[in-house]
Amino acid sequence: MADSFGPMRDGDADDGVVGMGPDADSPRKEPIRVLVVDDHALFRRGLEIVLAAEEDIQVVGEAGDGAEAVEKAADLLPDIVLMDVRMPKRGGIEACTSIKEVAPSAKIIMLTISDEEADLYDAIKAGATGYLLKEISTDEVATAIRAVADGQSQISPSMASKLLTEFKSMIQRTDERRLVPAPRLTDRELEVLKLVATGMNNRDIAKELFISENTVKNHVRNILEKLQLHSRMEAVVYAMREKILEIR
Repeated sequence: MADSFGPMRDGDADDGVVGMGPDADSPRKEPIRVLVVDDHALFRRGLEIVLAAEEDIQVVGEAGDGAEAVEKAADLLPDIVLMDVRMPKRGGIEACTSIKEVAPSAKIIMLTISDEEADLYDAIKAGATGYLLKEISTDEVATAIRAVADGQSQISPSMASKLLTEFKSMIQRTDERRLVPAPRLTDRELEVLKLVATGMNNRDIAKELFISENTVKNHVRNILEKLQLHSRMEAVVYAMREKILEIR
């Protein structure tokens, strides 16, 4: 199989994947358990072949639609669910919420041909930690799986650009330019959230605020719990929406 899935839509392929700081500090002892969900059996098989070559990644199951994905996730409890957006019976975004309920520790990466902003926003809202277009190379899929397993959010560059453009438009549509404090966060948690929203990882945040990395991790966990968010990516969306961080 070639080293790329090949272009799945018109346009040039993206150069890499945009990520937000990893949380893990030590080498992984067990392989990352992956559930592959796509309505095309040939594509699922291609992913399995590619990922089988990775010593630290293990495909533990596959599903052809969102409904089957929820059942398999509950049974297999994978670390990562690699899932298409548009599928028959039940779509990937709709399945996200249910998967988070039956397998709370599973992290979901949408792997799709859809470059629609609405799908990206809905996926983030539903709890997805990554959003990748199928035009990325096979090497990037494995890299993204490792990054998300380590606590990083992953998004294809063209989609990240659209996301930031939309955030900027949202901010420019209002005359209010003052920073709005998050109501339930402490001053320190607000500082941490601002730095998370700029894409800094835990290590860099710790250096910036002169605190330990473990303390940063605790703050990030508390922030997500207080705001009822699922991932760092959702935290970025929240920070932009509430104008905690402005894009100039």
